[in-house]
Amino acid sequence: MNTPNPEPTPDSGSSAVNNDSTTSPEAVTQSDAKKRTKLTGSSRTAILGAMFLMATSSIGPGFITQTSVFTVQLGVAFAFAILVSLLVDIAIQLNVWRVLGVTGLRANELGNRVLPGIGWVMAAFVFVGGLIFNIGNIGGAGLGINAMLGVDARIGGAVSALIAIVVFVFKSAGAALDRIVVALGAIMILLMLYVAIVSEPPIGAALKNTVLPEQVDVLVITTLIGGTVGGYITFAGAHRLIDSKITGAENVGHITGVSVMSVIVTGIMRVLLFLAILGVVAGGVALSNDNTAADAFRAAAGEIGLRFFGVVLWAAGLTSVIGASYTSISFVTTQKTSARVRSLLTVAFILVCAIAYLALNKAPQTLLIFAGAFNGLILPIGFAVVMWVAWARRDLLHGYAYPKWLAVVGTLTWLLTIWLGWKSLTGIAALWQG
Repeated sequence: MNTPNPEPTPDSGSSAVNNDSTTSPEAVTQSDAKKRTKLTGSSRTAILGAMFLMATSSIGPGFITQTSVFTVQLGVAFAFAILVSLLVDIAIQLNVWRVLGVTGLRANELGNRVLPGIGWVMAAFVFVGGLIFNIGNIGGAGLGINAMLGVDARIGGAVSALIAIVVFVFKSAGAALDRIVVALGAIMILLMLYVAIVSEPPIGAALKNTVLPEQVDVLVITTLIGGTVGGYITFAGAHRLIDSKITGAENVGHITGVSVMSVIVTGIMRVLLFLAILGVVAGGVALSNDNTAADAFRAAAGEIGLRFFGVVLWAAGLTSVIGASYTSISFVTTQKTSARVRSLLTVAFILVCAIAYLALNKAPQTLLIFAGAFNGLILPIGFAVVMWVAWARRDLLHGYAYPKWLAVVGTLTWLLTIWLGWKSLTGIAALWQG
């Protein structure tokens, strides 16, 4: 888990990886694209940063809360929803990273190239979605402090927002947190693995329901997709890579590799968490509605498990607050916007989200689930621009011959997200009431 550098260094590794904008479309061949450029140390760091930014944007409090609540709700049938969300995640991220990476343009900038003004419309939707999700992220960080120390979640959320601002403003603090959070991420994986083993989940039934589900809930699937790859999450890693100037057809190998690794990390975490919660639920333990995941870890690993889970949930919430803020602001600015302006806007964004969280007075768990569903609804808008460029705008791809199989898979996935969003519309209001 990593926190993005609030002031990306434009020149980091640019001599080794930057795309030459003067290159003619004819000069960029498919064979050139398959060749990996040699990366400098700073470029490797940037790639890891992009991967972790995408992964931590996906593996935040929303991810943990949604998986926990829906496992309780659907039981073994939830395995099918996980499978669908992972397949959609793969198809979307491979296309988004490749299109944005090759063009070297952020999603909003790309949209305006396709149709003047559409980029800002897309930015508005993503920004609102990021705002809603970030309110939930602050609430999730509050839940982590509640599980860790027993402090009221509202107080914990407010304190976490202030810490996020400090971490964002002071690079040294952010670098220290990076190392801490990576360690906590490893602890989280081990903790989930431990709980998944000791709780003895019905793996056979889960495997059967992966392909032959006893129950299919479209809203649950839409919420999962929104929480894993919807809204700002879709573009978090790709935008970070663009800010680091790792772009162009000559870097397709690196771009594809980091997108695949991000998806794999997210997938492993979701499956482990699902099995951990499933084992507890299958054992007959009744979990609370306020902090379902924390309750499950306490039931399986005692008070120590609860405290460890609280630390990890808080860290996931904190890094997600920073990641969501960074990416949301990247949609309402351009690459020409100064680092100081971006920093000020990001700090303001976090403050607004914190105030909104306190004013709404909604349970953090409710906020996180609603945010996932909302982001699932807006996903088709931004992804439509990406797929249009893949099919029809080779000029923006600098002559790169986009793989037809990838474009077909992406288009089919886009149609699926439209259908899921439409079917889920009636359930969104009910989620907010919950």
